[in-house]
Amino acid sequence: MRVAAVFDIHANLPALEAVLEDLRQEEVDQLVVGGDVLPGPMPLETIECLLRLDTPVHFVQGNGDREVLAQMEGRETDWYRTSPEQWREPVRWTAQQLYPEHQRLLAGWNKTLVVEIRELGDVLFCHSTPHETTLRYLLVSRLKIASCQFLTDSMYPSSSAVTPTCSLTGGSEALGF
Repeated sequence: MRVAAVFDIHANLPALEAVLEDLRQEEVDQLVVGGDVLPGPMPLETIECLLRLDTPVHFVQGNGDREVLAQMEGRETDWYRTSPEQWREPVRWTAQQLYPEHQRLLAGWNKTLVVEIRELGDVLFCHSTPHETTLRYLLVSRLKIASCQFLTDSMYPSSSAVTPTCSLTGGSEALGF
């Protein structure tokens, strides 16, 4: 089974469409959206695009999705209360663009997802770590990984992509990003 994972879309429909075209050529069997579909400039169109796919799609909730959902529910999180206005405004705007059915959809996304991939076994997908969606460091302990790619959360200006190739057979290692 071929599983593709896409993270940090941030409602950028043109970029998503380009990625989806590549995935069609790769003939993937399932798509995992690993969080942060939102916020961004084209939230309705992006969600509808993902929901219309012929390929089965599984969603993981990211911190951006969580913040938009909180706004739709009329709640302010600690992150929202303490963040600069320039970070809050896109969250608020995105929440205002969506409908009640989107609120129900976002509320149904879990923080983690396990997909069984024949060649690998059970694979855990999460937005940052299984317990926290905004951490910058991941403690890797007793894993056997051939290669992996870690992308940071693009909601924060200090983020940058890091692509380590790992070959861990034991012990612990912290990967910073």
